[in-house]
Amino acid sequence: QVHLAESGGGLVQAGGSLRLSCAASERTFSSGAMGWWRQEPGKEREFVAAINWGGAVTYYAEAVEGRFTISRDNAKNTVYLQMNSLKPEDTAVYYCASRTRSGINYYMVRASAEYDYWGQGTQVTVSS
Repeated sequence: QVHLAESGGGLVQAGGSLRLSCAASERTFSSGAMGWWRQEPGKEREFVAAINWGGAVTYYAEAVEGRFTISRDNAKNTVYLQMNSLKPEDTAVYYCASRTRSGINYYMVRASAEYDYWGQGTQVTVSS
């Protein structure tokens, strides 16, 4: 059964840190890319970060570059998003996504249609 489960969200003050986790069933923890996206109420879902299967290739949205770090532990079927220096504008529901097809590039990771499975999301709220 397809399953992605995010955890680690919560309320934090500006400047603080949170670490999101996404635990995947073996079927969904693919040999392709894993990504994090976020969505604010009334806005479109936006790309945050992505990582290839081996973990050596990562991509970030400009808004989070230098503050967020994506990583994965294939032995645990888990992908992480370490978020530091959080800002109020980082407030959103954060989603984990999995792509089953191989290959990763700058443009592909930023297209939501390129991902095959999505989690239910976890709320991150940053207070000022």
